[in-house]
Amino acid sequence: MKVADLKTTEYHSYYKTYINKIPNETTLIEGFKNGQTQIINFFKTIPQNKLEYAYAADKWSIKDVLQHIIDTERVFMYRCFRIARHDKTPLAGYNQDDYIASSNSSKKTLQELLEEYQAVRESFIVLLKSLNTASLSHTGIADNHELSSRAAAFIILGHEIHHVNIIKERYLNH
Repeated sequence: MKVADLKTTEYHSYYKTYINKIPNETTLIEGFKNGQTQIINFFKTIPQNKLEYAYAADKWSIKDVLQHIIDTERVFMYRCFRIARHDKTPLAGYNQDDYIASSNSSKKTLQELLEEYQAVRESFIVLLKSLNTASLSHTGIADNHELSSRAAAFIILGHEIHHVNIIKERYLNH
């Protein structure tokens, strides 16, 4: 199953920005494994003195962004799981700013954040390996919009690419 196989009816148009960042031939498991390596390597290259940097007063620090990537992956893994299991209960949205405000990411070391990221990513990979094509194609409702299980997973891949690009453009060039 490749990202190119996704139909635009499987996710809200808001997520098109993320989906479009993923190379068309990317498969889920390959994408998750490669993304894990890339994220870990990328964050390890950031100088220690930049980890608390925010490019504006109302913006997150780099550590907050990494925590956001982790939190969002948890939320979308849960969505992927519930939808794949044919749970008909509509899934709520979440307020990313509330999550960051209570995350204590500034108190965590980069190593602790990367350990957390790796544990969540490994868990998502194990989940994806356990799902068949029919389960991954199943759709449900998340944040008042239709979402397929596989779209929930692919969105995560584009989401982390999006945030790495923002860090490169707005955080590391100052």
